[in-house]
Amino acid sequence: MDAPTIIARRVAKELHTGNLVNLGSAFQRWSRTTFPPGLNVFFQSENGLIGTGPIPEQGMAHPHLTDAGGRPISALPGASTFDSAMSFGLIRGGHVDVTVLGGLQVDAHGHLANWMIPGKMVPGMGGAMDLVSGAKRVYRRDAARREGKIKDRRQMHAAANVNKAVSLVGRIWPSSLSPTARRPCWKTAPGVSVAEVLAVTEAELLIPDTVAEMQI
Repeated sequence: MDAPTIIARRVAKELHTGNLVNLGSAFQRWSRTTFPPGLNVFFQSENGLIGTGPIPEQGMAHPHLTDAGGRPISALPGASTFDSAMSFGLIRGGHVDVTVLGGLQVDAHGHLANWMIPGKMVPGMGGAMDLVSGAKRVYRRDAARREGKIKDRRQMHAAANVNKAVSLVGRIWPSSLSPTARRPCWKTAPGVSVAEVLAVTEAELLIPDTVAEMQI
């Protein structure tokens, strides 16, 4: 099982039937994920589609049916299309239940860094800032196991909160119970030790007495 599928299956366990979900650039990898039986969610592509379906088979792609990154997608029966203004109205209006997106860094308070100074050879902000500000729940995915992106303090620019970070080493989220707002590590990924999580996490973690493995 590859890294994106492991992360997708973990996050899928926290979705609920009827949720409106924006996966951003992750959709191409999520489309081959097996979701729990009976879970029916609506996927939104921010360029104007609710009801995003699987990647079309070779030769069946339609040139006008793409995701926000220009990659071919399909539309499920009953799908709805609209312009970008309506799409971002839904996002900014708080109608998206969950967004799952990558990010350059996230700090010990759950603040996401997703863009840098203009002119540098790094991604721009795109629609990510709208998604993390407007979605009811924000999950940050990270398929890297060795490169730690959970920092003590952000080194880049952003202003948004991440509810949970899901990666190949574990599932981590900020705790409002900690007076120092440090990040408790609640669960490790299968086969990953607490020491491995600490090795790739710059922010100091509050470790429970018992750390269970996250289920995928």
